[in-house]
This record gives sequence, structure tokens and C-alpha cells, in this order.
Amino acid sequence: MSLTVLIVDDQALVRAGFRMILDAEEDIEVAGEAADGADAVAEAKRLRPDVILMDVRMPQMDGIEATRRLLASGGLESKVVMLTTFDMDEYVYDALRAGASGFLLKDVPPEQLVAGIRAVALGDALLAPSVTRRVIEEFVRRPPPSARKLPPEVAQLTARELEVLKLVAKGLSNAEVAKELFVSETTVKTHVAHVLMKLSVRDRVQAVVLAYECGLAGVVHEDDAKIDA
Repeated sequence: MSLTVLIVDDQALVRAGFRMILDAEEDIEVAGEAADGADAVAEAKRLRPDVILMDVRMPQMDGIEATRRLLASGGLESKVVMLTTFDMDEYVYDALRAGASGFLLKDVPPEQLVAGIRAVALGDALLAPSVTRRVIEEFVRRPPPSARKLPPEVAQLTARELEVLKLVAKGLSNAEVAKELFVSETTVKTHVAHVLMKLSVRDRVQAVVLAYECGLAGVVHEDDAKIDA
């Protein structure tokens, strides 16, 4: 089955470039395009694509607000990947809290764009550990006005699953978690899948956000939240 993609960007040239790359793939179909956030919301609800490539900065309604409106109700299964010009965009934290599954640079190589779309469609997070650390830093700098209460679903996690969640929240990859716990990477993937299912979160990115907002990751100090140079 083909993966369907909605391309959202206010620049026609950018949309055309992404469409040209994706149209060349047999397993990916560009279902539609939108030029601003409001159109994106309408088109996403109409087309219900697997993945939405969403520009962050757009007139009238930006990508973050569009993402928030699309995913707030929980009725849309589409995964949102934010498109940005900068590696460490100032909107990273807000976008992830809105429900985005990751980020792609607009000048990303074609093969990385395609691989990223496939990964997100399969439920993986498109978020480098360095960006996870950025989320941590943003949380330390400006925590939510009212931290969310610990969801009751956390009680369903086993001790090992909770341990895996805490390590993922620190920015560790599956391979790094496996090394830390002396288990196989396959075992870690299984634990992560169970965590996402039990916490009813879309992907590991949202698990990280939940972990920090609810205090599951413990106290994070400013010195521990620095991004690697």
C-alpha cells in the first residue's frame, strides 16, 4: 500500500520540489497540497493522509497552530513532520507539545526526506537525540504553567518499561538504551512499543514530552540540559 502525504508550505516552489521527490517513489503518493495552516487543517481532515509535511512559519495560521488543531481531538491518525529552515528552530518545543512527530530541514537530501516519511509512517520518531536535549533545555527554561498530573496509565508500566522511558527521555537512542541496560536493541524496541501503547501516546517524542511534563524523568538541572556543541 502507498503512503499518502500532504505537503503544506506557503511557497509553491518548495511544495513543487517535495512533490517531485516523492512522486518518484513507488510507495509514496502525494495526496494533496496546502498553502497555509487553515487550508492544511481542511485538507488533512478531507484527505486523512498518513503523513503531513507541515511548514512551521506561514501567514494567517502557522504550522504549530494547525498541528494543534488537527491533533487535539485525537480523531486524526496522521503523523505531522514539521518543516523548518533551521536545525534548532525556536519553535521546537511548542511544535512537539502540539503533537508533531519530528522535524525535517527544508534542504534535507531527497533520500533522507523519503526515509524520514517512511519512518514516521511506521511510528518512529523523526527526532535526533540532540533535538531531544533541546526539548529538555526548553522544559527547564520555561516549564508548562501547570505541570500535568501523572496519568493513571503510568501504573501499568513495568519497572523495566519505566526505566526505558526515563532513558529515552534523556535523549538516548534505542541502541544506547540497550547498551545501558545490557539488553538487545530488539528488546528495547519492544519495551518502547509497550510504553507508547500503555500511555496512549502517538510516538516516542510525545512520550518524552509527557515524561518531562509529569516529572517522570526526575529533576533536570541546567548543566545537564546543554546541547552538545
